[in-house]
Amino acid sequence: MNKIIVITGPTGVGKTKLSIMLAKKYNGEIINADSMQIYKCLNIGTAKIAEEEKENIPHHLLSIKKIDEDYSIYDYQKDCRRVIKEIQDKNKTPILVGGTGLYIKSALYNYNLIYNKNNNNYDNITTEELYNKLIKLDKKSINKINKNNRQRIINAINYYLETNKSITDNITDELLYNSLFIGLTTDRKNLYNIINARVDKMIENGLINEAKELYNKKIYTKPIKNGIGYKELYKYFNKEITKEEAIELIKKNSRHYAKRQYTFFNNKLNIKWFNTDYNNFNNTYKEIINYIEKNK
Repeated sequence: MNKIIVITGPTGVGKTKLSIMLAKKYNGEIINADSMQIYKCLNIGTAKIAEEEKENIPHHLLSIKKIDEDYSIYDYQKDCRRVIKEIQDKNKTPILVGGTGLYIKSALYNYNLIYNKNNNNYDNITTEELYNKLIKLDKKSINKINKNNRQRIINAINYYLETNKSITDNITDELLYNSLFIGLTTDRKNLYNIINARVDKMIENGLINEAKELYNKKIYTKPIKNGIGYKELYKYFNKEITKEEAIELIKKNSRHYAKRQYTFFNNKLNIKWFNTDYNNFNNTYKEIINYIEKNK
């Protein structure tokens, strides 16, 4: 297998299960492509794969940073490309797995990123104000950067202030690696039911305690402020909302995030979509194998 396999899609569609199956078949090693799973301590809320679920398949870029360490798209691009080379040098198949589309695109496409010295997070400015600031600085960003994607807006502002150039100039559709993009999906109603049930399961598995430990340590870093499951529970700990309201907000924000993921995937990546057969996942697996064999 001389191609990189990319497995993406929203939460709960079977990405982890498929990645293990494909790694076994194609002598693969798995590279995390989820921006929250980069961090240690964020396990339950990010649905991070457990050690026993890995089935002795090597996994890379999981839990590599402390919660108070900075980690940028530039860092991911550099790390992911290094790991891809290491895996290919062993004549094995790199398999990128995760739902952070910008991580995937930055690693595999011609994104000419630079180290960002400007770490201003603009904590006291609303996302709408930030977006207005961006388009005043960089008119090229209009319609190219989602006005609700706060982190992307911040990256674009900081990049422009450092280089006096638009971050969109450094993003092209030139694919640098021979890659197959596989997306797992299901119908919207089923997906939302899965997301809601998944959140309930996270709560059952101890998400509140996981978040409370971080809260008690007074950790208010970027992953916490942006991380679905953590930022809502912090509001509960601060007595701004009830526990029930926090849980419903986690579900709501997770559903909205899934919608944004689909928008990015469909507009930015050349994905072949497969419907997950929840009754018999082997049907989905066989369909994907047929596709890979025809295109490898």
